[in-house]
Amino acid sequence: MASDSFSSLSIPAAQIANLDSLGYTKMTPIQAQSLPQVLKGKDLIAKAKTGSGKTAAFGIGLLNNINPRFFGVQALVICPTRELADQVGKEIRRLARFTQNIKLVLLCGGKPLGPQIGSLEHGAHIVVGTPGRLQDHLRKGTLKLEGLKTLVLDEADRMLDMGFFDVMKDIIAQTPKSRQTLLFSATYPDTIKQMSQSIQRNPITVTVESEHKASVIEQLFYEVKKHERNNTLLALFEHYHPESTVVFCHTKKQCDEVAIFLRDHQIEALAIHGDLDQRERDQVLVRFANNSCSVLVATDVAARGLDIKSLQAVINYELPRDPEIFVHRIGRTGRAGEKGIALSIFTPSEVVRVNAIADYQKKPSICDVPESLDRDPAFTLQPSMITIQLDAGRKSKLRPGDILGALTGDAGLAGSQIGKIDIFDMSSYVAIERSALRQALNYLANGKIKGRTIRARKIR
Repeated sequence: MASDSFSSLSIPAAQIANLDSLGYTKMTPIQAQSLPQVLKGKDLIAKAKTGSGKTAAFGIGLLNNINPRFFGVQALVICPTRELADQVGKEIRRLARFTQNIKLVLLCGGKPLGPQIGSLEHGAHIVVGTPGRLQDHLRKGTLKLEGLKTLVLDEADRMLDMGFFDVMKDIIAQTPKSRQTLLFSATYPDTIKQMSQSIQRNPITVTVESEHKASVIEQLFYEVKKHERNNTLLALFEHYHPESTVVFCHTKKQCDEVAIFLRDHQIEALAIHGDLDQRERDQVLVRFANNSCSVLVATDVAARGLDIKSLQAVINYELPRDPEIFVHRIGRTGRAGEKGIALSIFTPSEVVRVNAIADYQKKPSICDVPESLDRDPAFTLQPSMITIQLDAGRKSKLRPGDILGALTGDAGLAGSQIGKIDIFDMSSYVAIERSALRQALNYLANGKIKGRTIRARKIR
């Protein structure tokens, strides 16, 4: 049996010490199966779900292949969304702390090209980006990949679902044929097999099933008539009272309609999908992550790659056609040793989907009828926190400690009344307990942070 200790790998002692300091006590199954092959320079196909530790699996491998003295792009990680790219970039930077002078550049849409071009001109070892923006830089000649050693396609199936096949093909055509190619995917449809055959050489295939035990996620299916879907959704919230929920819908329009419907019924919900601009996406994700929004209504594409912790429930407003997508959806709850619930609404015409899920999971689906759910017209689901936006951020050299210090000092708030603080380039967000909101806003209207007045407002 292969060892799950990082010390069993042929990586520098300084990296092992760094992993220990980051709390990486032992390898996850995907890391234990992938890393020995990656470190040998093999091409890899890894089928693993979000939350399995796959970023470290390819991050540790590509860092081991970097020559810090050569300031050219030696590793490229392609991700489907800016959120996932940002998450991956942060994790690789943490993994790179064991050595000096490793430069990583993030190339994603929604940001101006100019600063990205400037960063590339100063040299970069690692680039993490989204397909469209990477193609923009390649066309402009600002990104050069002739020295590339490692190519990583993260969430490859989702990139294909989003229609990026031709863009990815164009990017890969501009990389050396001698590169190592690592392909990570939550599902393994025929399109992924075809892509692998065209871009990889004798890849090793690694499959890690979901880490969830059957007892961790309670799965219930509710059969309704088509017109009863919305009222059943309300009844599920009223019956289970989950503090954090992702509701999955098929389309962007449906996401907006469901979020508005929930808000109209006093359930704090926000929609996330591809039509939001970057500022709107950032605000939605900040509010959901800092517990000032109870419900996120999302499409599969928009939800992929989101770093969502402690999710109590997943609700399928409609069942997906592919049972594998269903399993991926519900796998977002019941993590880190906590129990979760997966609630699915379906109509009689969708029974075939319930049966397909039962066959895929090799266990019967437990179905219920909405009559077993009580309705309370006075029910509300409002989070305990509210988000305040500050018109200053990283470029103003504002740090979380500055905001925390001002609010717990001159403003007089208790530390327990202040939640997550997020710093962006031009703005910052802080979660405040609802009961302390007026006190915080009154101080910020007249007081100062780091010696200066900063405009603040509640995010609605």
